Amino acid sequence: MSTSDSRRKPVYHPNEYDRMIILATQSGLPLTEKPYQDIAKQVGLTEGEVMARMERMQEHGVIRRIAAVPNHYALGYTHNGMTVWDVTDEKISQLGKAISEFDFVSHCYHRPRHLPLWPYNLFAMVHGKTKDDADQQIALIKQTLGDDCRGHEVLFSKRILKKTGIRLKS
Repeated sequence: MSTSDSRRKPVYHPNEYDRMIILATQSGLPLTEKPYQDIAKQVGLTEGEVMARMERMQEHGVIRRIAAVPNHYALGYTHNGMTVWDVTDEKISQLGKAISEFDFVSHCYHRPRHLPLWPYNLFAMVHGKTKDDADQQIALIKQTLGDDCRGHEVLFSKRILKKTGIRLKS
């Protein structure tokens, strides 16, 4: 076994309890005071066992993340744009962290360039109630990136697409 193979995580195989947890949560966590307890009752485990199994599945990439997914339009944020930035590779971690701290940025991440057509490597989703709000936010990001920014584009949302992950059949 090579050195790189020894560092690789073993493949995770969800068992029947894991499958039941995935089925119980794939449309979202119950909107209750104790969602993990409710799931535990449904699948026949304790709340702690459900949480431990979900954590283990997350560590192995079976579950990518557990997070609230707000409907920005329903909250009045109708000018939502994915900003894409061409920044210096040497500073992308530092710059990405700075941009992700803005309260109007819901997510910010590094993506590979696809030259020569796509020079952008830093993505940040902004949310404004008006076009002017969004434009001011974009200007603030540009100012923050300073001389490390070599160009950018903004891809504004035109409609909402339903986001879902993989769905298991019961």
